Amino acid sequence: MWNDTPFTRLVGLRYPIVQGPFGGGFSSARLTATISNAGGLGSFGAQGQPPARMAEIVAEIRQLTAAPFAVNLWVSTHDEGARTFSGADYEAALQPLAPLFEELGVSPPAYPLAAWPSFDDQADALIAARPPIISFIFGIPSAAVLDACRTHGIITMGVTTTPQEAIAFEQAGIDVVVASGFEAGGHRASFMRSPGSSLTGTFALVPQVVDAVKIPVVAAGGIADSRGVAAALTLGAHGAQIGTAFLACEESNAPPIHKEVLHGPLVGQTGLTTGFSGRLARTVLNGLAELYENPALPRLPYPLQGQLVGALRERAIAQGRFDLISLWCGQAAPLVRHRRAGELFDDLVAGTQAILEGRRVR
Repeated sequence: MWNDTPFTRLVGLRYPIVQGPFGGGFSSARLTATISNAGGLGSFGAQGQPPARMAEIVAEIRQLTAAPFAVNLWVSTHDEGARTFSGADYEAALQPLAPLFEELGVSPPAYPLAAWPSFDDQADALIAARPPIISFIFGIPSAAVLDACRTHGIITMGVTTTPQEAIAFEQAGIDVVVASGFEAGGHRASFMRSPGSSLTGTFALVPQVVDAVKIPVVAAGGIADSRGVAAALTLGAHGAQIGTAFLACEESNAPPIHKEVLHGPLVGQTGLTTGFSGRLARTVLNGLAELYENPALPRLPYPLQGQLVGALRERAIAQGRFDLISLWCGQAAPLVRHRRAGELFDDLVAGTQAILEGRRVR
């Protein structure tokens, strides 16, 4: 059976379909539980959340499902220079945005910008809450963190963009790797080489990672319908992760204006930029993304650039200005059809089964 894979057996799933985790507050317990209850793996992105929220997140999801689910953490939470940037650095990065703050009637955030919670504090709190699975992005956790996960029976997953990163994860003792092609929406998860030199497509990346490691591999990037799931499994992956198509569903916590863009014609134009957060990420190419096409434009290290640009977000959304907010979006977004997560999941299962049984699916 197509749905019986090393990944589904390890995690205890009916289907090898993963809902990608969304940072930035876009995840919801409702979406996570919907996918887990349907037999896939629902995920919750805890990027930037304070340690005290970890137990609350796990408890909220457990109230809605008894099935396995994952919570995602960023191992690298600050880029070089984020804790030492100067007032002059801040003013230089603010200058190109100043007209937009004035246009929206918003005051820029005050210098210095606040630091985000540390990974170690987040990890300690999350492990204490004992979710079934923890997934990691932007690096490999310490041996102490992984040992604690094993002690508490927590399955671990790691996001990779190269075969070399996948091998490093396996050697560290990670249970599952997610091979993320450059088609994926949101941030590029590279950590061994620069993101710009790690832009391998999913069709090229997945079989290389499958050949490089013995642990289960989940394919991600450019997958939005059953054809993508079937292709990933045919390439040797043991599961398929879908982000943008679930982000566009009503159960996600993305703002309505973002969801409407994901169901509209603009999604055919995406690009990679560091302008929204300080790290390379794929977004719909709107006015703010075009502003940062100029490589000479000053920007702050992650996560400070995100705090600076994010200060425009609430007022921009209120005014319907989708041209002034980040619109994370993968290259397969033109294939998005569903607005309800359960209907999307059912379609993924039925369509994948039909394809792999040799029946034609549009």
